[in-house]
Amino acid sequence: MSALRATKGLTALVTGGASGLGRGTVETLARAGANVAILDLPQSKGAEVAKEIGGNVIFTPANVTSEAEVKAAFDQVKTSFGRVDAVVNCAGIAYAFKLYSISKKKMADLDKIQKTLDVNVIGSFNVIRHGVALMCEHEKDEQGQRGVIISTASVAAFDGQTGQSAYSASKGAITAMTLPLARDFADDGIRFMAIAPGLFDTPLLASLPEKVRTFLSQLVPNPSRMGGPQEYGALVQHIIQNGYLNGETIRLDGALRMPP
Repeated sequence: MSALRATKGLTALVTGGASGLGRGTVETLARAGANVAILDLPQSKGAEVAKEIGGNVIFTPANVTSEAEVKAAFDQVKTSFGRVDAVVNCAGIAYAFKLYSISKKKMADLDKIQKTLDVNVIGSFNVIRHGVALMCEHEKDEQGQRGVIISTASVAAFDGQTGQSAYSASKGAITAMTLPLARDFADDGIRFMAIAPGLFDTPLLASLPEKVRTFLSQLVPNPSRMGGPQEYGALVQHIIQNGYLNGETIRLDGALRMPP
């Protein structure tokens, strides 16, 4: 049986790494001795976060939907660290709306649907293809591996709530692409995994009234609380270390099943 892989010394790129689940992942991997690149919007706090965390953490500003910006980010990673061993897709957006309101006699804004799919799906594909290209520049290790790519789905891919049709579709796509990508790159030694988080204590949920946060926490069977970004980061680290995890989506939700 193969031992777990060491995290120390590997290079990871984390999209959306300036906040929320992404930041939790950056902190976890940096603490374990990895080189980490934070890929986030140019106007984000990526540079501040990189400086605050310290160690071998850099900021590579980019919009995940931009061909040129993502390429430049990976070029920066190559210049700084020479390679990439793990890519973690945490960047994403969410809007809540029905496609049509009978009372208001109004259709949903098509731009919001398009943007949701562009960032969550096309953005992930864009980052993945550049990540794969850089991974394939280095030789396979003694176990025939080059790296791993981990994307963020959501429990909404399975338990989509009212108003989440576009968001659920985008996260369902993340889940659906994972197995075929794992098959596509099996011979190249690149693994693909996805994590479907439930309710996590991120800046988005932190803005909610305390009464609402308490209600949401009580929806989680055990433990009855929101997850922490470091718990997401810990699962990312384990996936990186455990070379037999491939082609699967793992729910990280405290047994939560969202109500309508």
